[in-house]
Amino acid sequence: MKIFNELLLKFEKPDWSSNPEFCVIDTILESRPDIILMLKSDIIGSEKTSNFGRQDTPSVEQIVRAAIFKEMRGLEYRELEYAQNDSRICATFIKLDERKPYSFQMFQKYISRINPDTLHRVLVEINKIAIGEGLEDIKSVSQDSTVVKTNIHYPTNNSLVWDCVKTSTRLLKQLKEEIDSLSFIDYTKSAKKTFYEINLTRGEAKRLPLFQKQLILFTKAINQTSNAIKKKSGSIIAEAIQEELSKLLVLMKQVYDVTWRKEIKGEKVPNGDKIFSIYEQHTDIIVKGQREALFGHKINLAAGKSNLVLDCQILRGNPSDKSLYNPTLNNVIENYGITPRDCTTDGGYASLANLESAQEAGIANIVFNKVVGSMQNIVSSSNMETRLKKWRSAMEAIISNIKRGFNIFTCNWKGWIHFQAKVLWSILAYNFRVMTGLILARIRSAPEAC
Repeated sequence: MKIFNELLLKFEKPDWSSNPEFCVIDTILESRPDIILMLKSDIIGSEKTSNFGRQDTPSVEQIVRAAIFKEMRGLEYRELEYAQNDSRICATFIKLDERKPYSFQMFQKYISRINPDTLHRVLVEINKIAIGEGLEDIKSVSQDSTVVKTNIHYPTNNSLVWDCVKTSTRLLKQLKEEIDSLSFIDYTKSAKKTFYEINLTRGEAKRLPLFQKQLILFTKAINQTSNAIKKKSGSIIAEAIQEELSKLLVLMKQVYDVTWRKEIKGEKVPNGDKIFSIYEQHTDIIVKGQREALFGHKINLAAGKSNLVLDCQILRGNPSDKSLYNPTLNNVIENYGITPRDCTTDGGYASLANLESAQEAGIANIVFNKVVGSMQNIVSSSNMETRLKKWRSAMEAIISNIKRGFNIFTCNWKGWIHFQAKVLWSILAYNFRVMTGLILARIRSAPEAC
């Protein structure tokens, strides 16, 4: 109850009482400096700190606090820079101490270094604090999955070819500025014209000659990109551009292969051979049942009775929900050292193997919203089964709350590592919000404690 008692004192100050979420987070970070230390190695790496010279770099604690403030308020980095001047609670929470606000580039540089594995460990530690404060008991656990989309346009073979042509041309123009002897042809005008013609043409027979025409042009773009990479240069900038072109060339050849097989030969290309974006190459295609295909990553969440998210798995590919049941359940047991009494999920997780493994783990009440074949839920009573089925639907509300509250229907952070980090930052922010609600409810129900 240490945090609870410290909060009562802080709520007497106007700034904190009108911003209870930041009051809770500030109290946690003040009482548990080890949480800041968990993130230190990611943020500063091998850099050495110095007490000499101009101190214009934020401390590790300020960086962590800025990252949390940014997520809680749903700010972009530029808005975070402005908030340091505009918001008194922001300056207080980040501990500016009358110093000049730090630039958005500075915060972006350090916050982007934080590893998703470290954030997952922080999530577990925050939940352990909630358990210690009596806000969560891990007696009941519910699971569900959702999809967070990557920030890409809808992928088609036609659009991917066009992306490759215009991106390679842009890089070749940059390389031309560094290497005067480089010569290339700009194919973007004809490629763009054919791109729109394909989009406006219906019927495979009519589209076939257009794709043939586009792929001839695409071959020329691939060849000149390959030649540009071999061009000798003494410039570091030119070498960096050539390195980027080398990576792009691999993608161009993959896009060409898939487009040729699908549009010219009429093959059914497996998803494993496809690429869905040359910018966000980690993007997976996710199809759940008969619903529309989504492009991003599947997220599997486990939550307790308090609605705190206890575990978050960000997955590659499109694994079935059945395969996610045991790993997530084992994570909860291993991370918190507590075996839940109840476990409930929707019918997508139902299998005899999952039922038996949950039994072996020591779970008393195992409920799937829909069972398959001769399976039967294992419960102490029919009333318990009904209650757990009703409670399971709360996972839908949790997922909706996270996505709407922290705007992660689509993840705008680039790259696989940053995608994971953004999702976990949003989960952490959501948990802080839930903890605040639970603590405020306790304060209101115990006025004599004030």
